Amino acid sequence: MQGWGGFASIPKLMVATLIQSNTGTEPVEIETPMGLVMKTSPLPPTLESLVEGRVLGKDKMAVYIDLPPFGTGIIYGREYLNARDVLKKTNIGDTITAKVVEAENEDGYVELSLKEARQALLWTEAEEAISKRTRFEVLVKDANKGGLMMEWQGIAGFLPASQLKSEHYPRVADGDKELIYKELKKLTGTKLNVCIITADPKEAKLIFSEKEPGEGEKKEILDKYQVGDKVEGEVTGAVDFGIFVKLEDGLEGLVHISEIDWALVDNPRNLYKPGTRIPVKIIEIKDGKVSLSIKALKPNPWVEAAGKYKKGNVVEGVVIKYNKHGALVSIEEGVAGLVHISEFESEERLRSQLELGKKYPFEITLFEPTGQRMTLSCKKKS
Repeated sequence: MQGWGGFASIPKLMVATLIQSNTGTEPVEIETPMGLVMKTSPLPPTLESLVEGRVLGKDKMAVYIDLPPFGTGIIYGREYLNARDVLKKTNIGDTITAKVVEAENEDGYVELSLKEARQALLWTEAEEAISKRTRFEVLVKDANKGGLMMEWQGIAGFLPASQLKSEHYPRVADGDKELIYKELKKLTGTKLNVCIITADPKEAKLIFSEKEPGEGEKKEILDKYQVGDKVEGEVTGAVDFGIFVKLEDGLEGLVHISEIDWALVDNPRNLYKPGTRIPVKIIEIKDGKVSLSIKALKPNPWVEAAGKYKKGNVVEGVVIKYNKHGALVSIEEGVAGLVHISEFESEERLRSQLELGKKYPFEITLFEPTGQRMTLSCKKKS
C-alpha cells in the first residue's frame, strides 16, 4: 500500500494517535444508535454489514474510520474514487456510515465502501416508502413496449404500463405493441407522481406505480367489500414484511408476513411473485386500508394440536430458526415452540447443541393452543 502518505506505512492502532497529535485535537465522542450497537456488540464487523464510525484522518487517496472496539476501517482505492466527491467534503471527527467489503485486509484494516452503504440505505428507504405509500415525482428516462424506465435516488426502476393512470395509459387498436411503444415514448422526459410497489435489492428491482384513486372513488370501491369476504387478487409486490395484492383497479391490500402461512415464513419474495393470482380473506378494513390473510383460508393446525399435545409430553421437533430468545422448533407443520436460551450457557452453546434442520427430543413445558404459544425444554443436552 505504498503511495497513501504517512498512514500507509504505520500500524493501524497508531493511526488515531498520530492523527490527534498532528491536528492537536482531542478525540470527540459521538453517541449515535449505530455507534452504541457497535460498542456493545460482541461480534466484529462482518462482510456486507453496515458500520458507523468517526473519521480519524484523511490522506490523498484514503480515509480512515474509527470502529471501536474493532480497530480501524479504511476507504481507499476504487472505493475512494467511487465516493471521492462526498469524501472530499468530510472532516476529521465527522461520523459516516459505510459497508464492509473486506473484514480484514493484509494490513489489518477493515475495508469499507461508502457507495455500497448508500445503496443499502436507499433500498431500506425504498421499503419504508412502500409501507408508508409515499409518493415521489420521478423523471421518465425512457420507454419500452412494456412500460417506462425511471430512476429514483440513482437506482434504476420500472413502471409497467398496467400501473399507469388512465390518462397516461396508451389506448391503441388491437393492443399493437409498436403503437403502445410509440405512445409510451411520448412520456420520456416528463415527471410522474408515483409510489414504489416493489423493492428487491438482491435482484436490483424497483417497480413503480402511478395509480392512486381519489378518496371518493376509493371509498366507493371499499364499500363493495366487508371483513370476512373471500376474494381473489393479483400479487403486485413482495417485501420483507409481506405482499401486496390488487383486488381490483384502484384497490390493493396487504398480506402481512404473519398472515401468509401458519408455518414460519422467512422471505415472502420466495413464495409469491408479481402477477400471481391468489385467494385471500379480508380480515380488516380501516382508514382506507385493507388487511388480507392467506392462512385464514387454511385449517388452523393449532386446533388439531390441542387434542394431541399437553404440558409434559415428550415430542420430537426440528430446529427451524434462531432468534434473540433462543431456538424455534417445529413439532409439526404450523405448530412451533421456543427453546429458551437460558437453558444453555451461551448462544454459541445453544447453536452447537441444536443445529438448524436437525431433529431432537423435547419436553413441552407450556402449551396454550388458543394463544398459539408453546415452550419446550431440550431433553438431550451434553
